[in-house]
Amino acid sequence: MTILRWLRTRDANLSALRRSSRAALVMPVLFALYAEVVGDANAATFAAFGSMSLLIFVDFGGQIRDRVLAQGSLVLAGAVLICLGTLAAQRIWLAVPAMFLVSFAVLFSAVVSSVFASATTALLVTFVLPVNLPGAVSAIPDRLLGWLTAGLVSMIAIAVLWPAPTKDPLRLATARTLALQARTLRTEVARIRAAQGAPTTQINNTPPSDAQTADAQTSDAQTADPEIADDLTDSAEAVADLRRTFFSTPYRPTGLSTATRTLVRLIDQILLLQSVLEQPPLAHTPGRHVKAVCEVKLAAATLLDHGATVLGTVGDPATLDADLAQLRKTQRAMEEAMTSALPLKEDHAEFVTSLEPGFRAQEMAFAISEISENLRFTVAARRRTWWQHVAGSPPPGAGSVLASAQDRAGAHVERHSVWLHNSVRGAAALALAVLVADLTGVGHSFWVVLGTLSVLRSNALTTGQNVVRALAGTVVGILIGVALIFAVGSNTMAFWFILPIAVLFAGLAPAAISFAAGQAAFSVVILILFSLIQPAGWELGLVRIEDVALGAVVSLVIGVVFWPRGAVPALRQALSEALSDSARYLGSSVAYAVSRCDALAPRADRPTGEAREAAASARRLDDAFRGFLTERGTKQLPLAEVTALISAVALIRLTAESILDLWRDDQSEPGVDRTAARAEIIAATDQVLAWDQQAAQALAGPDDIPAPLTPDHSANARLVDAVRRDLGGAETAVAVRLIWTADHLDAIRRLQQSLSAPAEPINQSTLAKSPA
Repeated sequence: MTILRWLRTRDANLSALRRSSRAALVMPVLFALYAEVVGDANAATFAAFGSMSLLIFVDFGGQIRDRVLAQGSLVLAGAVLICLGTLAAQRIWLAVPAMFLVSFAVLFSAVVSSVFASATTALLVTFVLPVNLPGAVSAIPDRLLGWLTAGLVSMIAIAVLWPAPTKDPLRLATARTLALQARTLRTEVARIRAAQGAPTTQINNTPPSDAQTADAQTSDAQTADPEIADDLTDSAEAVADLRRTFFSTPYRPTGLSTATRTLVRLIDQILLLQSVLEQPPLAHTPGRHVKAVCEVKLAAATLLDHGATVLGTVGDPATLDADLAQLRKTQRAMEEAMTSALPLKEDHAEFVTSLEPGFRAQEMAFAISEISENLRFTVAARRRTWWQHVAGSPPPGAGSVLASAQDRAGAHVERHSVWLHNSVRGAAALALAVLVADLTGVGHSFWVVLGTLSVLRSNALTTGQNVVRALAGTVVGILIGVALIFAVGSNTMAFWFILPIAVLFAGLAPAAISFAAGQAAFSVVILILFSLIQPAGWELGLVRIEDVALGAVVSLVIGVVFWPRGAVPALRQALSEALSDSARYLGSSVAYAVSRCDALAPRADRPTGEAREAAASARRLDDAFRGFLTERGTKQLPLAEVTALISAVALIRLTAESILDLWRDDQSEPGVDRTAARAEIIAATDQVLAWDQQAAQALAGPDDIPAPLTPDHSANARLVDAVRRDLGGAETAVAVRLIWTADHLDAIRRLQQSLSAPAEPINQSTLAKSPA
């Protein structure tokens, strides 16, 4: 039990032990079947490596059915690559470009789905082996026989031999977060109703003297009610846990399936909702719109509660339709209450403040409506029949798989994409390894390529460290293997008893001990395999060291040539692009909005192009952040600041979408001149966007992050005056939408503090300012 507890601290959920145990049972049996019973060395080799690839290098998640289907798809894809690799191996001038193209295709396609990403090593092995092992075209049937046998047995093994428990931490964490946010809304409504008629201090009605006073009032408002503060703390911690779960894998935890695609979209929407909940509540004074605002919040809480239940239990998504309809009904009623009898008062501050509860409710309703749509698609996709899953039939209204794959791949066809860098670099390294192996004439040349694959990482520094560890582990493994060979002598039966133990340790060592220990164990396994197929004694160990050394040198050279910058500069570049693209999307959304409110202004098109660019840069930022997390051991940047920056960039993009939603149903009358109001909105937009673009440039270069903009306390007065002049005192929904658009911009202005403070450590980092 002590050993088991120690393993659990190193091997979460005993995943590595589960995989290696299966391989230790399956691989020796299949290897013995073809090596000793059938007498086919080709089939034995591919059965052995196929078993290890499919049972150790791959660990699909989800339901058992989904795992078996994914495993079967991997087996079929591997069979195709074995045929291609054997054909390409006939000529070196064909083998090298084929290695590059196949490697790039496998590595780059991983950006489309986490299922593809988790299978890249296994797929590459299926091409590396045939392209480097001597063999005529006539050897293809034997090679396929070994591989397909290993594939079939692996599908049975993952379903029968210690099957992994079905777990979906992202879905469950999302459900928990939604429930806590619903509780926060209910508590807030209860406190507002309890405060009706009680004297309370107006917050933010009097313009503060400076930004610091405003920030202090914001903090006081959030902590004024201990019960609300406790609920906010719980929901904020749940959101933080959700994001940690989301970023806990080295690749985006999403596949091409509708369920995974829509579930991941919920993360940003939940972040937006949390930012709305954390805004300071204004005074709980009576007002004709307070009841309507409370009704919106209660409808939203009901939808979130039911959504959490449906998502957690994969219930019937149709139950959410009525909740969503009720939310939209209360939202329309609230907007009518805000605009039906709202005078444009002389007191500008009082007028703007009176609109604040409605603005906050509108933001919240938008976020929850988006959450509801994604929840419905997620749950509906999970409830599809087995045949609908196989056929890839999405629920009605969900995007197609092909369109999603195109969007994801297209987002990374960009020169700063981390994923594109990795794919090109990895493909070039593997192709060069094939060429080096052929030119040097080393024995067992596939180990040059496998050595390259095993030590290659995302920058030259980490690659160099892994070169040392790989060679050290290999030397230790060779010494152990040679000692076994001398001890066993010609008694091959002893090797058969040792082989399962060696396979078990090879699969467990990287997770439980270290990368070098895994290399050592893997070397022992290979020595035993080739000693059983073609005994060569200690000489095989020397060949193994030579091959891995060549592969390590190749990977180090490629790492230096293609990407010497490392994870931090790549993260800075991705942050810069995401901030810049999100700001442009915000500017285009505001331009679209104000063009719809003024008949004299030319109508702007809906910013679909800017929306795609912002979404694409967000995907690249996601991958750059995962690369940063993978290499944090050599970096000195606080994780909290980096996460805050990423969250702030996401909120800018979501604010643009919220503005578009705000003006979606606008039916403004033609012939009305709203030039003055439009000019005030555009001026505020230009100020915010100019700051964002300067901050984006500073993140990518040596400049300092600009100081946040100070609040313009006369802006509200100017805007109200402009609205009054343009509308002639009329009380229309357009006036409210104009004020709310300005509120969105002011929220982005306040967000600058969340951008500038965390950006300083990144901007001033010595590593971050190293030359590219």
